Amino acid sequence: MTGLTPEQVQKFKRDGFLSPFPLLDETERQEALAGLARLEAHLGMPVNSTDDLKWRTMPYITMPWALKLATDPRILDKVEDLMGPDLLMYTGTFFIKEAGTETWADWHQDSAYHGYEPIEEVGAWIALTDATEEAGCMDVLPYDDGPRLMHHKAHVVENSVNRAGQRIVEPLDESKAVSMPLKAGEFSFHHGLCPHRSGPNRASHRRIGLAFNYIPAYVKPTGSFAMSMMLVRGEDRWNHFGTVARPAAEFHEDAIAEHERVVGLYRDTYYEQEPLHGPRFTG
Repeated sequence: MTGLTPEQVQKFKRDGFLSPFPLLDETERQEALAGLARLEAHLGMPVNSTDDLKWRTMPYITMPWALKLATDPRILDKVEDLMGPDLLMYTGTFFIKEAGTETWADWHQDSAYHGYEPIEEVGAWIALTDATEEAGCMDVLPYDDGPRLMHHKAHVVENSVNRAGQRIVEPLDESKAVSMPLKAGEFSFHHGLCPHRSGPNRASHRRIGLAFNYIPAYVKPTGSFAMSMMLVRGEDRWNHFGTVARPAAEFHEDAIAEHERVVGLYRDTYYEQEPLHGPRFTG
């Protein structure tokens, strides 16, 4: 049994996060790190240092090992308990902080710029190396009065691990922050409306995280761009979004073309949503 207990489901609904869960044994973890190494060899540079951040996004479209990890029943059984039986994968992202660097994330919500309703999303954040407090693990804030979309401002955070460099611009009670350190091979869950942040990596090792974001298939797009998403469990009776082809082989030319198409839709959606969720007042 790899699902959640009723108490865990209630805690997630109340607080917006759950952690930690065991996932990868050492062999599986090394296989994932080897897959990342092949990607970086293919690019000729670290995935997080490329000018175009597309290669850190949606690795499951170009690499079967990442798709296998994203669809692992040890993750999906729990996601189903939180989001229902019909699941789409919205996106997936490497979150890498080099040793001794200032890369960080200010308080934000994952779903702020994703452009769908209702906002139901769960992110599974997998630690491929130790994500300790020293290494800049995730901090989360429990909901105050239930989940709600907060106002953000984009492109204001220097050295941000996030594409938009965004931060929440509403008052937050940071005294309620909960640290979620993970050992290598463990993972955590957080809702797309759970405020979270992470600090710089003061450790001597590379902090490598790989997160996958899942939504129920019934949600609808709200903007001009209908994302393409991969069905990872159940069925899609609603067909609100386009589909995504699974990779036939690592870095196959068809997979690379599919990746380019889907990441383009993701980017267009993101940029359209950015100004819609900014501060009510500026100046």
